[in-house]
Amino acid sequence: MSIAIDIDSVVKRYGSFTALHGVSFQVHEGEFFGLLGPNGAGKTTLISTIAGLVRASSGTVRVMGHDVVADYRAARASLGVVPQEIVFDPFFTVRETLRITSGYYGIRRNDDWIDEVLAGLDLESKADENMRALSGGMKRRVLVAQALVHRPPVIVLDEPTAGVDVELRQTLWQFVRRLNESGHTIVLTTHYLEEAQEFCGRIAMLNQGRLVALDATRELLRAFSAGRLVLRISGAPLPASLEPLVIEAPGRDRIALRVDRYDAVEPMLAMLREAGCRIEEMELLHADLEEVFVSIMRESRA
Repeated sequence: MSIAIDIDSVVKRYGSFTALHGVSFQVHEGEFFGLLGPNGAGKTTLISTIAGLVRASSGTVRVMGHDVVADYRAARASLGVVPQEIVFDPFFTVRETLRITSGYYGIRRNDDWIDEVLAGLDLESKADENMRALSGGMKRRVLVAQALVHRPPVIVLDEPTAGVDVELRQTLWQFVRRLNESGHTIVLTTHYLEEAQEFCGRIAMLNQGRLVALDATRELLRAFSAGRLVLRISGAPLPASLEPLVIEAPGRDRIALRVDRYDAVEPMLAMLREAGCRIEEMELLHADLEEVFVSIMRESRA
Protein backbone atom coordinates (compact mmCIF):
# COMPACT_ATOMS: atom_id res chain seq x y z
CA MET A 1 0.00 0.00 0.00
CA SER A 2 1.37 3.42 -0.98
CA ILE A 3 2.25 5.95 1.69
CA ALA A 4 0.54 9.36 1.68
CA ILE A 5 2.29 10.81 4.76
CA ASP A 6 5.51 9.41 6.19
CA ILE A 7 6.54 10.82 9.58
CA ASP A 8 9.93 9.50 10.69
CA SER A 9 11.42 10.23 14.13
CA VAL A 10 10.21 13.84 14.22
CA VAL A 11 11.51 15.94 17.09
CA LYS A 12 10.58 19.59 17.57
CA ARG A 13 12.16 21.75 20.25
CA TYR A 14 11.36 25.32 21.22
CA GLY A 15 14.34 26.28 23.34
CA SER A 16 14.35 23.98 26.36
CA PHE A 17 10.80 22.74 25.64
CA THR A 18 10.32 19.67 23.45
CA ALA A 19 6.96 19.67 21.70
CA LEU A 20 7.47 16.41 19.76
CA HIS A 21 9.56 13.49 21.03
CA GLY A 22 10.61 11.35 18.05
CA VAL A 23 7.14 10.80 16.58
CA SER A 24 6.93 8.19 13.82
CA PHE A 25 3.98 6.79 11.88
CA GLN A 26 2.64 6.51 8.34
CA VAL A 27 -0.70 7.33 6.76
CA HIS A 28 -1.63 5.21 3.75
CA GLU A 29 -3.12 6.56 0.55
CA GLY A 30 -6.91 6.58 0.66
CA GLU A 31 -7.13 6.30 4.44
CA PHE A 32 -9.44 8.25 6.70
CA PHE A 33 -6.99 8.70 9.57
CA GLY A 34 -7.54 10.26 13.00
CA LEU A 35 -4.93 12.22 14.97
CA LEU A 36 -6.18 12.70 18.52
CA GLY A 37 -4.85 14.09 21.77
CA PRO A 38 -5.61 16.56 24.56
CA ASN A 39 -4.77 20.25 24.29
CA GLY A 40 -1.00 20.68 24.27
CA ALA A 41 -0.35 17.15 23.04
CA GLY A 42 1.59 18.33 19.97
CA LYS A 43 -1.08 17.83 17.28
CA THR A 44 -0.91 21.39 15.90
CA THR A 45 2.90 21.33 15.93
CA LEU A 46 2.88 18.06 13.98
CA ILE A 47 0.33 19.35 11.47
CA SER A 48 2.35 22.54 11.02
CA THR A 49 5.45 20.41 10.39
CA ILE A 50 3.60 18.35 7.77
CA ALA A 51 2.39 21.58 6.13
CA GLY A 52 5.88 23.09 6.10
CA LEU A 53 4.95 25.93 8.46
CA VAL A 54 7.26 24.58 11.17
CA ARG A 55 10.63 22.95 10.57
CA ALA A 56 11.41 19.86 12.65
CA SER A 57 14.50 19.97 14.86
CA SER A 58 15.28 16.46 13.59
CA GLY A 59 13.55 13.71 11.65
CA THR A 60 11.83 13.82 8.29
CA VAL A 61 8.30 14.23 6.92
CA ARG A 62 7.23 13.27 3.41
CA VAL A 63 3.92 13.94 1.70
CA MET A 64 3.24 11.67 -1.30
CA GLY A 65 6.95 10.88 -1.30
CA HIS A 66 8.08 14.53 -1.28
CA ASP A 67 10.24 15.77 1.58
CA VAL A 68 8.50 18.81 3.10
CA VAL A 69 11.84 20.64 3.36
CA ALA A 70 13.94 19.47 0.41
CA ASP A 71 11.03 19.24 -2.03
CA TYR A 72 8.64 21.69 -0.43
CA ARG A 73 6.88 22.86 -3.61
CA ALA A 74 5.71 19.36 -4.56
CA ALA A 75 4.92 18.50 -0.93
CA ARG A 76 2.71 21.56 -0.47
CA ALA A 77 0.99 21.03 -3.81
CA SER A 78 0.07 17.54 -2.60
CA LEU A 79 -1.49 18.80 0.62
CA GLY A 80 -4.57 20.79 1.58
CA VAL A 81 -4.89 21.96 5.19
CA VAL A 82 -8.05 23.26 6.84
CA PRO A 83 -6.75 25.24 9.85
CA GLN A 84 -8.42 25.38 13.23
CA GLU A 85 -8.45 29.19 13.28
CA ILE A 86 -10.78 31.06 10.94
CA VAL A 87 -8.58 33.34 8.82
CA PHE A 88 -9.96 35.25 5.84
CA ASP A 89 -9.42 38.31 3.68
CA PRO A 90 -12.37 40.69 4.22
CA PHE A 91 -11.97 42.44 0.84
CA PHE A 92 -13.03 39.60 -1.48
CA THR A 93 -16.07 37.48 -2.23
CA VAL A 94 -16.07 33.72 -1.75
CA ARG A 95 -15.47 33.04 -5.46
CA GLU A 96 -12.70 35.65 -5.65
CA THR A 97 -11.05 34.10 -2.60
CA LEU A 98 -11.02 30.69 -4.26
CA ARG A 99 -9.69 32.10 -7.54
CA ILE A 100 -6.87 33.86 -5.68
CA THR A 101 -6.04 30.66 -3.80
CA SER A 102 -5.93 28.80 -7.12
CA GLY A 103 -3.44 31.38 -8.35
CA TYR A 104 -1.12 30.61 -5.44
CA TYR A 105 -0.72 27.15 -6.95
CA GLY A 106 -0.33 28.46 -10.51
CA ILE A 107 -3.76 27.19 -11.55
CA ARG A 108 -5.68 29.22 -14.13
CA ARG A 109 -9.23 28.79 -15.42
CA ASN A 110 -10.24 26.76 -12.39
CA ASP A 111 -13.89 27.84 -12.31
CA ASP A 112 -15.35 24.43 -13.15
CA TRP A 113 -13.69 22.83 -10.13
CA ILE A 114 -14.49 25.85 -7.96
CA ASP A 115 -18.17 25.47 -8.92
CA GLU A 116 -18.04 21.78 -8.00
CA VAL A 117 -16.48 22.54 -4.60
CA LEU A 118 -19.01 25.32 -3.93
CA ALA A 119 -21.85 22.94 -4.75
CA GLY A 120 -20.42 20.14 -2.63
CA LEU A 121 -20.12 22.43 0.39
CA ASP A 122 -23.51 24.09 -0.22
CA LEU A 123 -21.83 27.47 -0.81
CA GLU A 124 -23.36 28.27 -4.20
CA SER A 125 -25.74 30.86 -2.78
CA LYS A 126 -22.82 32.58 -1.03
CA ALA A 127 -20.40 32.59 -3.97
CA ASP A 128 -20.70 36.32 -4.64
CA GLU A 129 -20.99 37.47 -1.03
CA ASN A 130 -18.14 39.23 0.71
CA MET A 131 -16.26 37.03 3.17
CA ARG A 132 -16.87 39.38 6.09
CA ALA A 133 -20.64 39.01 5.62
CA LEU A 134 -20.58 35.24 6.23
CA SER A 135 -21.40 33.45 9.48
CA GLY A 136 -18.65 31.60 11.32
CA GLY A 137 -19.87 28.26 10.01
CA MET A 138 -19.91 29.48 6.41
CA LYS A 139 -16.41 30.92 6.78
CA ARG A 140 -15.23 27.52 7.97
CA ARG A 141 -16.75 25.95 4.85
CA VAL A 142 -14.78 28.42 2.73
CA LEU A 143 -11.61 27.31 4.52
CA VAL A 144 -12.40 23.76 3.44
CA ALA A 145 -12.98 24.97 -0.12
CA GLN A 146 -9.61 26.78 -0.11
CA ALA A 147 -7.86 23.61 1.00
CA LEU A 148 -9.45 21.71 -1.90
CA VAL A 149 -9.12 24.28 -4.66
CA HIS A 150 -5.88 22.78 -6.07
CA ARG A 151 -7.21 19.19 -5.86
CA PRO A 152 -4.64 17.86 -3.38
CA PRO A 153 -4.50 14.08 -2.85
CA VAL A 154 -4.00 14.58 0.92
CA ILE A 155 -6.32 16.71 3.07
CA VAL A 156 -5.73 17.60 6.74
CA LEU A 157 -8.76 18.76 8.71
CA ASP A 158 -7.83 20.46 11.99
CA GLU A 159 -11.00 20.71 14.11
CA PRO A 160 -13.17 21.30 11.01
CA THR A 161 -16.51 21.27 12.87
CA ALA A 162 -15.57 23.47 15.84
CA GLY A 163 -18.36 26.01 16.29
CA VAL A 164 -20.37 24.59 13.38
CA ASP A 165 -24.09 23.88 13.80
CA VAL A 166 -25.56 20.41 13.22
CA GLU A 167 -26.83 21.05 9.68
CA LEU A 168 -23.53 22.50 8.48
CA ARG A 169 -21.65 19.66 10.18
CA GLN A 170 -23.67 17.02 8.35
CA THR A 171 -23.16 18.75 4.99
CA LEU A 172 -19.43 18.98 5.60
CA TRP A 173 -19.07 15.31 6.53
CA GLN A 174 -21.09 14.16 3.54
CA PHE A 175 -18.73 16.05 1.24
CA VAL A 176 -15.57 14.88 3.03
CA ARG A 177 -16.76 11.29 2.94
CA ARG A 178 -17.31 11.57 -0.83
CA LEU A 179 -13.78 12.93 -1.20
CA ASN A 180 -12.39 9.98 0.73
CA GLU A 181 -14.43 7.50 -1.32
CA SER A 182 -13.02 9.08 -4.49
CA GLY A 183 -9.46 8.36 -3.29
CA HIS A 184 -8.42 11.39 -1.23
CA THR A 185 -6.46 10.70 1.94
CA ILE A 186 -8.07 12.43 4.93
CA VAL A 187 -6.32 13.22 8.23
CA LEU A 188 -8.67 14.46 10.94
CA THR A 189 -8.00 16.07 14.31
CA THR A 190 -11.04 16.64 16.47
CA HIS A 191 -12.22 16.85 20.06
CA TYR A 192 -15.57 15.37 18.96
CA LEU A 193 -14.50 11.77 19.49
CA GLU A 194 -17.76 10.38 18.12
CA GLU A 195 -16.74 11.86 14.73
CA ALA A 196 -13.38 10.11 14.84
CA GLN A 197 -15.02 6.84 15.84
CA GLU A 198 -17.52 7.05 12.97
CA PHE A 199 -15.20 8.10 10.17
CA CYS A 200 -11.61 7.07 10.95
CA GLY A 201 -10.36 3.61 10.04
CA ARG A 202 -7.13 4.10 12.01
CA ILE A 203 -6.22 6.44 14.84
CA ALA A 204 -3.00 7.80 16.32
CA MET A 205 -3.02 9.39 19.76
CA LEU A 206 -0.49 11.89 21.04
CA ASN A 207 0.12 12.94 24.62
CA GLN A 208 2.82 15.35 25.78
CA GLY A 209 4.47 15.15 22.38
CA ARG A 210 4.70 11.37 22.30
CA LEU A 211 2.84 8.79 20.24
CA VAL A 212 0.92 6.74 22.83
CA ALA A 213 -1.42 4.71 20.59
CA LEU A 214 -1.66 3.74 16.93
CA ASP A 215 -4.07 1.12 15.66
CA ALA A 216 -7.26 0.43 13.75
CA THR A 217 -10.22 2.06 15.49
CA ARG A 218 -11.98 -1.26 16.06
CA GLU A 219 -8.81 -2.72 17.64
CA LEU A 220 -8.45 0.23 20.00
CA LEU A 221 -12.07 -0.19 21.05
CA ARG A 222 -11.51 -3.88 21.64
CA ALA A 223 -8.17 -3.64 23.45
CA PHE A 224 -8.52 -0.62 25.72
CA SER A 225 -12.11 -0.57 26.84
CA ALA A 226 -14.76 -3.06 27.86
CA GLY A 227 -18.46 -3.19 27.24
CA ARG A 228 -21.10 -2.87 29.94
CA LEU A 229 -23.94 -5.15 30.94
CA VAL A 230 -26.53 -2.94 32.62
CA LEU A 231 -29.05 -4.88 34.68
CA ARG A 232 -32.03 -4.25 36.91
CA ILE A 233 -32.43 -7.23 39.20
CA SER A 234 -34.78 -8.27 41.97
CA GLY A 235 -35.35 -11.22 44.30
CA ALA A 236 -31.77 -11.51 45.59
CA PRO A 237 -28.62 -9.39 45.91
CA LEU A 238 -25.84 -9.54 43.37
CA PRO A 239 -23.72 -12.67 43.97
CA ALA A 240 -20.28 -12.07 45.48
CA SER A 241 -18.60 -13.70 42.46
CA LEU A 242 -19.76 -10.76 40.27
CA GLU A 243 -18.85 -7.96 42.70
CA PRO A 244 -15.36 -7.42 41.16
CA LEU A 245 -17.03 -6.67 37.79
CA VAL A 246 -19.24 -3.85 39.08
CA ILE A 247 -18.48 -0.58 37.26
CA GLU A 248 -21.25 1.43 38.83
CA ALA A 249 -24.45 0.91 40.78
CA PRO A 250 -26.68 3.96 40.20
CA GLY A 251 -29.53 2.34 42.15
CA ARG A 252 -29.92 -0.51 44.61
CA ASP A 253 -31.43 -2.76 41.94
CA ARG A 254 -29.64 -1.34 38.89
CA ILE A 255 -26.04 -2.40 38.28
CA ALA A 256 -23.49 -2.02 35.46
CA LEU A 257 -21.03 -4.90 35.06
CA ARG A 258 -17.82 -4.86 33.04
CA VAL A 259 -17.86 -7.20 30.02
CA ASP A 260 -14.45 -7.98 28.50
CA ARG A 261 -15.76 -10.51 25.99
CA TYR A 262 -19.23 -11.16 24.64
CA ASP A 263 -18.97 -14.87 25.45
CA ALA A 264 -18.67 -13.92 29.13
CA VAL A 265 -22.27 -12.66 29.22
CA GLU A 266 -23.99 -16.07 29.44
CA PRO A 267 -21.85 -17.29 32.43
CA MET A 268 -22.65 -14.00 34.19
CA LEU A 269 -26.37 -14.52 33.63
CA ALA A 270 -26.06 -18.11 34.86
CA MET A 271 -24.47 -16.88 38.11
CA LEU A 272 -27.35 -14.45 38.61
CA ARG A 273 -29.93 -17.20 38.08
CA GLU A 274 -28.15 -19.56 40.48
CA ALA A 275 -28.12 -16.80 43.12
CA GLY A 276 -31.89 -16.41 42.79
CA CYS A 277 -31.79 -13.04 41.00
CA ARG A 278 -34.59 -12.15 38.62
CA ILE A 279 -33.52 -10.03 35.65
CA GLU A 280 -36.11 -7.29 35.18
CA GLU A 281 -34.19 -5.30 32.54
CA MET A 282 -30.97 -5.93 30.62
CA GLU A 283 -28.94 -3.79 28.21
CA LEU A 284 -25.54 -4.51 26.66
CA LEU A 285 -23.66 -1.30 25.89
CA HIS A 286 -20.63 -1.10 23.62
CA ALA A 287 -17.47 0.77 24.53
CA ASP A 288 -16.92 4.10 22.78
CA LEU A 289 -13.84 5.99 21.73
CA GLU A 290 -14.18 8.51 24.56
CA GLU A 291 -13.67 5.72 27.12
CA VAL A 292 -10.69 4.42 25.15
CA PHE A 293 -9.18 7.92 24.89
CA VAL A 294 -9.50 8.61 28.62
CA SER A 295 -8.02 5.20 29.44
CA ILE A 296 -5.02 5.64 27.13
CA MET A 297 -4.32 9.17 28.33
CA ARG A 298 -4.46 8.02 31.95
CA GLU A 299 -2.07 5.14 31.24
CA SER A 300 0.35 7.35 29.33
CA ARG A 301 0.63 9.75 32.29
CA ALA A 302 1.21 6.97 34.81
